[in-house]
Amino acid sequence: MKKNLFYTEDQEKIARYGKALAHPVRIFILDYLAKNLDKCCYSGDMAEELPIARSTLSEHLNELKRAGLIQGEINPPFIKYCINSNNWEEAKQLMKTFFNREIINNSTSYCKQS
Repeated sequence: MKKNLFYTEDQEKIARYGKALAHPVRIFILDYLAKNLDKCCYSGDMAEELPIARSTLSEHLNELKRAGLIQGEINPPFIKYCINSNNWEEAKQLMKTFFNREIINNSTSYCKQS
């Protein structure tokens, strides 16, 4: 039996990017990579900046890679990371479109703010 899809491709992408952004360590990693576009960024360098285990850092890096926001190049024993610029731009545009909607505060709304 074929399952009906209820979500658009853009909704799926927004959810994937949103999940990747849902942890402060991953935000730190993206910020670190974005601030260091002019040099190679190795996982060991980031590990020195964060008070977490290298294995935990590795899990966060993998989550960002799965979402497509970063990419890694393996040169044993080092792994160099950088922002995936194409997906970064796509995520930026999708989020901008999603949050750039006009939300009108209507007194007849069923969900009133307290």
